[in-house]
Amino acid sequence: MQQHFLLQSLLTVILLLICTCAYIRALAPSLLDKNKTGLLGIFWKCARIGERKSPWVACCCVIMAFSILFMQ
Repeated sequence: MQQHFLLQSLLTVILLLICTCAYIRALAPSLLDKNKTGLLGIFWKCARIGERKSPWVACCCVIMAFSILFMQ
């Protein structure tokens, strides 16, 4: 049971990071585009995932929200 909550929390954090980075890049692309490599490049990569796979990310967000609201 403990492992389930750890995995769910990790997936929630990853989804929130992807959505947040994609939103920030839509508002101010220069903030993430100047750091495409290195440690800050993770945020640029998350934004690219959010842009290119947006229907899948949205579906995962809905499933995660349903899981958090009704399964716990």
